[in-house]
Amino acid sequence: MNQITLEAPAKINLYLDVLGKRPDGYHDLKMIMQTVSLYDEIRLKKIHTGIELTVDASIPTGEKNTAYKAAKLMIDTFKIKSGVGIQIKKSIPIGAGLAGGSADAAAVIKGMNELFDLCQNQEHLAQLGKKIGADVPFCVTSGTAIAEGIGEVITPLDKFVEVNIVMVKPDFSASTAYVFGKYIKDDYGVKPDIEKLINSMKNHDIKDVGKCLYNALETVTAIEYPVINEIKANFLKLGAEGSLMSGSGSTVYGIFENTEKAIFAYNQMEQKYKSTFFVKTI
Repeated sequence: MNQITLEAPAKINLYLDVLGKRPDGYHDLKMIMQTVSLYDEIRLKKIHTGIELTVDASIPTGEKNTAYKAAKLMIDTFKIKSGVGIQIKKSIPIGAGLAGGSADAAAVIKGMNELFDLCQNQEHLAQLGKKIGADVPFCVTSGTAIAEGIGEVITPLDKFVEVNIVMVKPDFSASTAYVFGKYIKDDYGVKPDIEKLINSMKNHDIKDVGKCLYNALETVTAIEYPVINEIKANFLKLGAEGSLMSGSGSTVYGIFENTEKAIFAYNQMEQKYKSTFFVKTI
C-alpha cells in the first residue's frame, strides 16, 4: 500500500462542564462528545522523505498545523525511514468548536499506522494523540464517549447514532484561550444531571436529551457574541428538542427528533446563516 484516504469526522459536545483549573494552567473537564457526519478528507501517500502538506483552506501548512505535527510524531516515534505526503480537503469549519484540526491529526495518526504497517492498537494511538492536543484522543476513538481530564481520558458510551443535528457556524471564530480565561466557576446557574443525559441517550429519548444538553462555556461566549443566543432561539422556534453551543464556540446546533423538522429547520437557517449543515450522529 502506497496511499490511503480517510474521513476525519467533526465532533459536537452534548455536555461540557468545567471542574476547575489545574496547576499547569489547563482546566479539568467532564464532557460527552459525539462524532457527526461532517468530514474533512485526508489523503496520505508514501514519499521519499520529509512531510509535504497541502490544504485547500487558509490555514498554516507547516509545523503549526496539527496534521503536520501528527505526521512528525509518528515518524519520530516509530523511526519511519520514508516521508509522507498529506492532502487535506476541508469541510469542517475552522475555529468552530468542532475539533476539525484534532480530527485531521487523528486521521493522520490512524492512516500512518495503516500505511506503514505499524500494527498499533487504538488505545496506544489515542495516547499518542494526546501529545498533539486534548481532543485528539477522542477523535482517534470517535463515536460516543465521556471525555475527562483535559479531554484525553476517554470512556466509551452506548452508540447514539442516526440522530438529526443541524449546525450553524456564525461568521466569527471564538478563541478557546479567551473563553476559558473569562470563565468563572459556578457563575451560570444549575446544570443538568449528566447521568440523566447518558440514560436518555441510551434510550434514544431525543426529547429528554434536548432538555439535558449543557455547556458551561456557552454563557461566556454568548456575552461576547449575542448571536449565539439568537441562533439557539431560532432553533427552538423551528422545533428543535434542544440547542447548544459546541466546545468554546462558535458553532451552535439544534437536535431534532424528526427528520422532516430537521430538514425544514436546515432550509430556514441556511437562508439566514451562510455556514449551515444538516448532519447525523455517527
